[in-house]
Order: sequence, then structure tokens, then C-alpha cells
Amino acid sequence: MLVPNQDTDVPELTAEVARAAFPKGNALLRLRDELGLVYEDEQFALLYPGLGQHAFSPAQLAMVTVLQFMEDLTDRDAADAVRGRIDWKYH
Repeated sequence: MLVPNQDTDVPELTAEVARAAFPKGNALLRLRDELGLVYEDEQFALLYPGLGQHAFSPAQLAMVTVLQFMEDLTDRDAADAVRGRIDWKYH
């Protein structure tokens, strides 16, 4: 079951830490700043049944796939990036 994520803004503290870590910016920060959200959960709504457990945000999962491709990462390296990189959390 898909419950669309309504809170799509970058948390203020995350943005502050990301800008401190990358004072000159980087490609991932610019991507979000210039394009905003690339995907929204509503775009994937028809792919999910009406009943069952709540799904992970398909928009976030799609964005992880894009970032993984951009950086040519393995699945394991992408999972590590999701957990530990502030520029990935910025999305």
C-alpha cells in the first residue's frame, strides 16, 4: 500500500550540514537545488495495491537508482551512500 510522502522538503539541518560540508556545492546538491524533486510518490501510485503494508517511498527509491547510476556504484555501495553521505540525504 502506498501512502505518498507529503514531507518532501530537505530538512533545514540537513541542508545546513550539506552546505557546510560542500561550501562550493557538488553535483548532487545542484541537482536538487535546480530541479527540485525529480520524482513524486503519486507518479507511482497505480503500481501499488490499496491494501497491505506501507511501501517505502518509490520516489526516493527511484532517486537512489539515479544517484547510483550517476556515480557507477554497486548496490552495496549505494546502500552505504544512503546511510552515510549527506549529499545523498539531501534528496
